[in-house]
Amino acid sequence: MENETVKTRYSDNELKEFKDLLLDKLRIAREELNALATSLSSPNANGTDDTAGTYKTLEDGSATLEKEQINQLAARQKKFIEQLEAAVVRIENKTYGICRETGKLIPKERLRAVPHTTLSMEAKLKQ
Repeated sequence: MENETVKTRYSDNELKEFKDLLLDKLRIAREELNALATSLSSPNANGTDDTAGTYKTLEDGSATLEKEQINQLAARQKKFIEQLEAAVVRIENKTYGICRETGKLIPKERLRAVPHTTLSMEAKLKQ
């Protein structure tokens, strides 16, 4: 006779542990985004403004490429922050850690590794 009920959601204490983890990751992610934004808004810090004109064209090209890469990193970071914020909302709704495909609980190990995930490994591998 199996009397054990299948756990359908994480306890409030478990959710608090995940919320603390998420808030810490959010703080770090926002700091990184601010650093990227600062590097985009600051003028060329290499001090090459007074170098000969021959090098100016090369500098302009590499500066443009660098800004594009920083913009891509910033966009990726913004998306990551949105995913973390959505995970915090799921904690508030007590739906955090439930796979959106299978409806089963996502194992704690996976949530610790990827705290913003909405899929169990089972569902992720089927994609």
